[in-house]
Amino acid sequence: MNLLTTINTDNLPKHLAIIMDGNGRWAKQKGLLRAFGHENGTKSVRITVEACAKMGVEFLTLYAFSTENWNRPKLEVDTLMKLLISSLKKELDTLQKNNIRLNCIGNIDLLPITAKKELLAVIEKTKNNSRMTLTLALSYGSREELLNAVKIICNKVKNNIISIDTLDESIINQHLYTHNLPDVDLVIRTSGEHRISNFLLWQIAYAEFYFTDVLWPDFKEDDLYEAIISYQKRERRFGKTSEQIK
Repeated sequence: MNLLTTINTDNLPKHLAIIMDGNGRWAKQKGLLRAFGHENGTKSVRITVEACAKMGVEFLTLYAFSTENWNRPKLEVDTLMKLLISSLKKELDTLQKNNIRLNCIGNIDLLPITAKKELLAVIEKTKNNSRMTLTLALSYGSREELLNAVKIICNKVKNNIISIDTLDESIINQHLYTHNLPDVDLVIRTSGEHRISNFLLWQIAYAEFYFTDVLWPDFKEDDLYEAIISYQKRERRFGKTSEQIK
């Protein structure tokens, strides 16, 4: 059965966010170094990005590297940074072919100079693409994002740029890394873990969640379609009753 044909394209998540988990365990199960898991994970990234663009998802955000990931062994971090650079170079043609704009959230000043330079170059080259926005969360942590926003807003209040009486959710949104993105509709996490891991805490306030035991390197089109189908079976009430929604 072709799962894609069962998806209602009029009821897609506008913003899909994915916590790509399980690369290390995938490699360990096969007796390989963790680096091989990360490398094979890039294949699932390509498959997922192209499938989302084909379906009509407008915004896709991938949790690629958290602020906490800097604490991993240096060899693994170095491998991830090299993989980031090579992937950006390799996938530029795919982004252009599919009319996908690359975006990034996180403290990218912590990235190695070469990685940051390549990232910004691809962002610049794809800035006019309009089919889908692909956001990479790199050196990203939601608590750090919120703390930075609070500091900036407090400074603006102090200097009479913002009145505390007018402070509302929209002003907070404007000072987040995701100021140019809508709230998340669906979060997918692979590998069987049931955690948010400091990811988009503000933006997922009313998101639906889908957890799968599939390890990220094994995540393919049908796994994505199953998540979308599950999402489409749910009633999103945003605090209202079922009667009010109907």
